Amino acid sequence: MNAHWDWNYVHEILPILGEAALITLQATLLGFALALVIGLVLAVCRMAANPLVRHAAAAVVEFIRSTPLLIQIFFLYYGLPEFGLALDAMLAGLIAIGLHYGAYCAEVYRAGIDNVPRGQWEAAAALNLPPQATFRRIILPQAIPPIVPALGNYLVALFKETPLLSAIGVLELMQTAKILGSESFQYTEPITLVGLYFLVFSLLASALIRLLERRLGVRAAPRS
Repeated sequence: MNAHWDWNYVHEILPILGEAALITLQATLLGFALALVIGLVLAVCRMAANPLVRHAAAAVVEFIRSTPLLIQIFFLYYGLPEFGLALDAMLAGLIAIGLHYGAYCAEVYRAGIDNVPRGQWEAAAALNLPPQATFRRIILPQAIPPIVPALGNYLVALFKETPLLSAIGVLELMQTAKILGSESFQYTEPITLVGLYFLVFSLLASALIRLLERRLGVRAAPRS
């Protein structure tokens, strides 16, 4: 095993890792988009007037948050075929990530919605606005800006957990780096490059989240 840094090997594997990085970014963005949708649905269900819906949503959130993401990935990929439903590895991973982080996002959404003054609902009702329109046009625009930092933290955390998808054969960054290392017996370069990929993306994502937070904060100020 070569312990020295080999720039020629770096140039050789960069395109391969670049392709794997695209798969990792795809899993991150699609998984997070799914988590945002699932989280909002669960948050709305947890605040429903129907106690059955409310308690069912709470049970789902607590169950998902109390089990490891890796176990959920294994169940969707290896367990569902036992019930006649076989999923592609990437699809199973995306659904698992979406469900897992959707449960966490649900609590963030719920906190943001609860933070909107009750008088906003009452004023909308006095104007005869339908509940759906009130929620979409009045409540959500006020609830979202304060929770952007928390949602952004989950985006970065989700990105750093994509290597778990390698457990079901998804060729993301970490799995590709391990394969390259096993073929050449040079692990230093691919693992270091993967670490740099993760670092750069995390820093860029954090910067974009701060920018979005500032922009939403400016827009939200007149409502306060």
